[in-house]
Order: sequence, then structure tokens, then C-alpha cells
Amino acid sequence: MRVAAISDIHGNLPALEAVLADIESEGIEEVVVVGDTVSGPWPAEVFDLLDARGATHVRGNADRLVLSGGEGAIGDWSAQRLGDRRSAVAAWPLTLELVVEGLGNVLVCHATPTSDEPIYTRVTPEEDVARLFAAIHADVVVCGHTHIQYDRTLSNGLRIVNPGSVGMPYEGRRGAFWAVLGPDIEHRSTEYDIEAAAAAMRERNAPNVEEQLITYLLEPRDPGDVTAHFETLRAA
Repeated sequence: MRVAAISDIHGNLPALEAVLADIESEGIEEVVVVGDTVSGPWPAEVFDLLDARGATHVRGNADRLVLSGGEGAIGDWSAQRLGDRRSAVAAWPLTLELVVEGLGNVLVCHATPTSDEPIYTRVTPEEDVARLFAAIHADVVVCGHTHIQYDRTLSNGLRIVNPGSVGMPYEGRRGAFWAVLGPDIEHRSTEYDIEAAAAAMRERNAPNVEEQLITYLLEPRDPGDVTAHFETLRAA
């Protein structure tokens, strides 16, 4: 069975709808969500759509901060609209374990198995990445957090895959980005009407959405520049 890995939706309902349509058209039955799902313009609608799809979730740092009041104005706005769905979000685990034909044992986490915050990228020195996953027993780690697709294998054989971001990608081009797990890894992108999505987001009038989301969708950030920025944060 193939699994669709989707991450970092950030409440972007039009992007999620487009990706789920592609997943459905390919007959992919299982969907796993790699965190940062319900902070954004359509938190409740994104939650409900994924719930109806039977998706499984891990918690991201933005999800946690929505619940704790630490995500700022957009987090408070999202928490209010989630209502009693917040209890379900609070129950999302930090990790999930899957067995995927062709890949073996797959560990899903937003950042690392013990924390949803650490930053590492496709160019982080191998010894630093290996240290983050020293205690796990898996063939593949699927992570999110940095919004850029990559697939790297460490010298110890551990394969680390980021499916990219559905809702706020840093790929240097427009679209919604995700991955198919099994029997290998296939990175995918889905096109949707970004201008219409941006207009709908403005109508939602969610706080800070123009500078924190719409700008990145209309003017995609270069993945090399973003990776370099993340590496400076990691080293700080």
C-alpha cells in the first residue's frame, strides 16, 4: 500500500483540497500528515477535511503553539476557530511508526522523535543529523518543519525524507508539495490557483496572513536561500 505524506499545510485549504484531489485520483488510500496543520486561514476546515479523509497526524510546533497560546495573533485566531477540535489536536502524537512495502520501517515526526523544534536541512553536516536520530530504529525518517523537499541517506543507512510543504512551500516555484511513500519515495507537486487562494485568504481576514503566507505563495522563496538561512539559525 502506498502512503501520501503531506506536511506544513498551515491552514491553507485550497492547497490541501488540490493535493487531496491528486491523491484520490491516484488511488492512494492512506494519508499521513507530518505536522503544522491548523495554524492559518482555515484551521477548522483543514482539520475537518483531513478527519473526513481518515488521515493520521503527528504534531508540529505550530500546532502545539496554537494550543498553548504561543503562536501569536494567528495562533489565537486559529484556536478560537478550532473550538472543541482542540482536544483532538492535543492528542496528536509526536511520532508515528509505519511499515511501508519497499521502504521498511518508517518513522514520521515533524522535526525529531523527541522534539518538534530542532532545525536541520538537506545540507546539515551528517554527524549533526545522525546525532539527532541516534536512538531510533528505523529505515526511513519522514519529517517536515523546513518546507523544502529533499531525500538524503546517511552513511549509516538511515534515509531522511522531507515531503515539502503543502501550504507554504519554499521551493522557488508555485504549487503544493508532498510525497508518495512506497515502494520508493516520489516527490510530487500539485498546481492550484494561487491568485484565487490569496484572494480568499484576504477575505478571511486572518491576522498577519498577508506577510506570513500570501507573500510566500505569490513570490516563492528560493530553496537555496532558505536553506542557508535555516543553517544560520541552527548554528546560532
